[in-house]
Amino acid sequence: MKILHLFFSLFALLAICSCSTNTKTQQAKQNIRPVVDTVGFAHLDWQMDSIVSRISTQFGEELAETAQPENTVWRTAICPHDDYAYAGWLYPAVLKNLKAKTLIIFGVAHKARNFQLENQLVFDSFDAWQGPYGTVKVSPIREQLMEKMPDEYYVVHDSMQLVEQSIESMIPFLQHQNKATEIVSVLVPYMEKGRMNSIAESFAAALKDITSTQQLEWGKDIALLITTDAVHYGCEEWGGNNYARFGCDSIGYEKAMEYEHEIIANCFTGDLSNDKTDQFINYTVQADNFKEYKWTWCGRYSVPMGLKVANRFQQLTNAASLEGIPLAYETTISHPEIPVQDLKMGKTAIATTKHWVGLAAIGFK
Repeated sequence: MKILHLFFSLFALLAICSCSTNTKTQQAKQNIRPVVDTVGFAHLDWQMDSIVSRISTQFGEELAETAQPENTVWRTAICPHDDYAYAGWLYPAVLKNLKAKTLIIFGVAHKARNFQLENQLVFDSFDAWQGPYGTVKVSPIREQLMEKMPDEYYVVHDSMQLVEQSIESMIPFLQHQNKATEIVSVLVPYMEKGRMNSIAESFAAALKDITSTQQLEWGKDIALLITTDAVHYGCEEWGGNNYARFGCDSIGYEKAMEYEHEIIANCFTGDLSNDKTDQFINYTVQADNFKEYKWTWCGRYSVPMGLKVANRFQQLTNAASLEGIPLAYETTISHPEIPVQDLKMGKTAIATTKHWVGLAAIGFK
């Protein structure tokens, strides 16, 4: 829901169309998913090196407070995807305990309405995604998942993947800590709860077959990552919408924060269960219209889908129950920004008491 997302999407598509014949031929041969957002996220190696250094210097105390025991490995995690200037330190706070080489990333499909996408997972057909340190390979597990799932449960839609920034926000940090990382991008558009349950069951069963056959260990070899920003709050610059349930002043901000912490405590803390995941849907999606917000988390579909897959996968593999550990909750106005202008980066939306975004960092071990 960033203000400039449409601009970035159009820019990316125009850039692809306007490149030279030689570049087109080369890109078609390599089938690389290009970068969309070069303002909010780092896309060059020196930018990323600087971002990581500044996070360490500026937020070293916060990172130390959220640090887990050395042997902690997330099997599943929830990470925000807002501009690095706003959400920067929360990325490593979550992602540093993702040790697996292969990450299945459940992302938001912000522009699903433009493509009339709903009730299906959205895969891509790219061979790799562009990152600041070169390309990030797409795992062959993507094709294996699709082979094992009913055709009606998914669609391959590169146009949707090309204009969505949530997955690409993860790549620079993942690549910085492991240059050999591989991904599977799974976007989750509007989805009814019953349909979500059916797809999650199929996905988890397919993943169980794949990991068993290839002797892949959950957490060590493969992990699930969910990307979402928390509440989008305020009464200004939300496309004419008013998302300020408790008002736009400081009192409204505090009440919204209390409500956010209630959601995290009730849905993501302690042993993961399907009931908790359904409770998150009840918090965020209108009961009589699954396409409408009740409380404005952009990941109102990616979060429950990813957690339902994780919960069912745990059951099918007889693994230990997943334990949710909230690491931190910030907003785009709760802490100093990371300076990025000198890195030729910026911000894609304002941050005031009348327009702010929640940022939740949660690990599941």
